[in-house]
Amino acid sequence: MDPMTNLDKATARYRETEAAHNAARDAAVEAVVNALEAGERPTDVTARSPFTAAYVRRIARDNGIEPARPGPKKTRTA
Repeated sequence: MDPMTNLDKATARYRETEAAHNAARDAAVEAVVNALEAGERPTDVTARSPFTAAYVRRIARDNGIEPARPGPKKTRTA
C-alpha cells in the first residue's frame, strides 16, 4: 500500500476512535455529576469512575456541586 494512503487510513481511524473516546469521557463525566448530585460520596464515585479524586472534585466544582459539610458522612451499607 502507498505510504500516504496508509497514512490517510491511519489518520481517519485515529479520528474515529478519538471521537468515540471523547463521547465516552463526556458520558462518564455526566454520570459522575449525576451520582454526586444524587448524594453519593465522592470517594465512592471516584472508585467507580475512570477519574482521579482531584478530577472528580474539579468536575463537581465546574458543575456547581458544593463540597460536603464537615461532620459525619453518609455511610455505605452492604
